[in-house]
Amino acid sequence: MDVQTFTYEMERLAPPELAEDFDAGKIGLIVEGDPAFETVCCALDATPAVVREAIRLGAGMLVVHHPPIWTPVTSLTGNLASLMRDVLSARMNIWVMHTNYDHAAEGVNDALAELLSLEERIPLTLGMIGTCTISPEEIARRLGCPLRIWGDLTSVNRLAIIAGSGFDDELLAEAKAGGADAFLSAELKHSVYRSAPLPCIEATHYALEAPAMKRLAARRGWQYIDDTPVLRIIP
Repeated sequence: MDVQTFTYEMERLAPPELAEDFDAGKIGLIVEGDPAFETVCCALDATPAVVREAIRLGAGMLVVHHPPIWTPVTSLTGNLASLMRDVLSARMNIWVMHTNYDHAAEGVNDALAELLSLEERIPLTLGMIGTCTISPEEIARRLGCPLRIWGDLTSVNRLAIIAGSGFDDELLAEAKAGGADAFLSAELKHSVYRSAPLPCIEATHYALEAPAMKRLAARRGWQYIDDTPVLRIIP
């Protein structure tokens, strides 16, 4: 496949105009390698381990969700220099689909809702609400990560979900108004929880967004590269 054809396909899947303003210049083809390639790998993050494995697999394109370069670069040193040295030496392209994939109809939140078997879904500004027929314990099992439940919650009927870091006062209020009785996301701040109008279920950022990249890879015949953050729970 050539980069031009790949660009057309990816922009149909996750149109760049769906991205938040802060993603300007951070999505799409952010590292240019060979103009034609055969093997595509996919991951949530372009970590050193992911890049090494993609190179080992002979990938000409690595598709990730999170931009590996977030702030403007005025010098190329340290970890970023090491990462880019490997990528450029392998002439590997890197494609980023971030908040445009969050908002896409078949994107990050849709994949999460599918994984959790949410029914009767309605959209939120970001994410969605759906009828949940599984227990919090089963949610944890499907996500493959521990959950922290904030507030009095024993069961869930209408669950609001936002993949990634979505605990926000306005989004919580919108979910409550939309009929949700619990809210699932990641990286909950103490101050946000204290004013939350409904119980909060806190998972890990990786567990909530990786399902979309895994599903994308499976649908397109790509190789998904897992690099789950190391997490140890001390009771």
